[in-house]
Amino acid sequence: MHQRNISTRLKRRRAGDPMREFDALPPELRRWLAEASLPWSPRSARRIWRQGLKTGGVDEALRRLESAEVATLKRDRLAQL
Repeated sequence: MHQRNISTRLKRRRAGDPMREFDALPPELRRWLAEASLPWSPRSARRIWRQGLKTGGVDEALRRLESAEVATLKRDRLAQL
């Protein structure tokens, strides 16, 4: 089962207007963020998205986001030990 927007002990940064930043994202990225397990900031998600687009398009961007989320979840689990 895929958990959505769970809380985490990892540091979070907030700046600017996250809703305005979210609304400016491409539809595929907004959809991914809505289903993500962690509460990603639009800024960090957009950075990973752009890196993926440069190397392989939308599919690569989505794969990079999934990989980043898995790595972050692993770090969070280790931090809770």
